Amino acid sequence: MTQTYTPAVLDSTVTFGTITVDGLNIAYREAGNPLSPKLVLLHGWPASSHQFRELIPALASRFHVIAPDYPGFGNSDTPDPATFSYTFDKLAETTESFLKAKGFERYGLYVQDYGGPVGFRIVTKNPEALEWLIIQNTNAYEVGFSAAWSGLRNALWLDRSEENEKGAAGLLAMETVKATYLGGSTNPSLISPDTWNMDYFQTLQRPHGRQLQLDLFYDYRNNVTLYPRWQAFFKQQQPKTIIFWGQGDIFFTPEGGEAYLQDLPKAEMHRLAAGHFATEDCLEYIAEHIHTFYKKVVA
Repeated sequence: MTQTYTPAVLDSTVTFGTITVDGLNIAYREAGNPLSPKLVLLHGWPASSHQFRELIPALASRFHVIAPDYPGFGNSDTPDPATFSYTFDKLAETTESFLKAKGFERYGLYVQDYGGPVGFRIVTKNPEALEWLIIQNTNAYEVGFSAAWSGLRNALWLDRSEENEKGAAGLLAMETVKATYLGGSTNPSLISPDTWNMDYFQTLQRPHGRQLQLDLFYDYRNNVTLYPRWQAFFKQQQPKTIIFWGQGDIFFTPEGGEAYLQDLPKAEMHRLAAGHFATEDCLEYIAEHIHTFYKKVVA
């Protein structure tokens, strides 16, 4: 007798899918009971939803979790920069459409690196969507820029010349991506080489990969002009917020994390002995404190 095996989908099982948004296939990871409180995870540079591969199942017992890949990142489509505008406005627009298509109308929001400029655009436009906020090494204050930004701030943002683009392209090298993961970590043996290899080969080396990343590097200057608006949003809305800040981040200074407390004085701050991608070596700590914060402060 032949039997057909159908695997059960448990709350902690991560599923993978794509959905067409504005004519693009947007890839995502998802887990948890759809009736549970919703939680959106927005990834950083040069990563994808892969950076949340272990955090998602660690949160899925309590939350309905989703993590999309932006256009040009991870497993999402990569339209030609000649016909698609790689700006943070556009990434936010596509991500907002994705969340609506998936039925995420009100949710907690975890933002890391590029996730901040994307997510802050969405919730300042629609404050009612934000239930609570998790901030992890994403910048919204001038004091948050480390010296690693000097080539962009002092050259590319002022003049997008071929020479300045060539200088900025050094950030796309394998060694830079590797350093983004390992820099500041006090336990680098916990960080899998799969992380930087996936980001480098799957995202940065794809067709149009170099050009779209340079487009975003150049457009990042427009995030800075929005900092006062985001800061005003924090101050006026006072979302319930927990902050995890890797103190050894090569891109964002510890002062950048502390600056949020000026506008969010009730935020819960966790200073981690980690770098840019703190979930790589502080996963259990972050997951545990997210659960506790939600239970004690949000729910």
